[in-house]
Amino acid sequence: MDGKNRKNIQPGIKVSIVLKEDQRTGNLTEGIVQNILTSSQFHPHGIKVRLTSGEVGRVKEILTSEDF
Repeated sequence: MDGKNRKNIQPGIKVSIVLKEDQRTGNLTEGIVQNILTSSQFHPHGIKVRLTSGEVGRVKEILTSEDF
């Protein structure tokens, strides 16, 4: 599932994000959502979140329990 719709993202779920410095390379970082930073319901590049590790980026993929 992609991370363009805010309704699909909640604190506590595992996601893959792209950090600002990784946008050119597309390197993804996995982590648990701490809070959602984008206020709009949709963003074409992904909803911006803060992970529990403190990293901030846009959600590229929502990982299901089978992906853990």
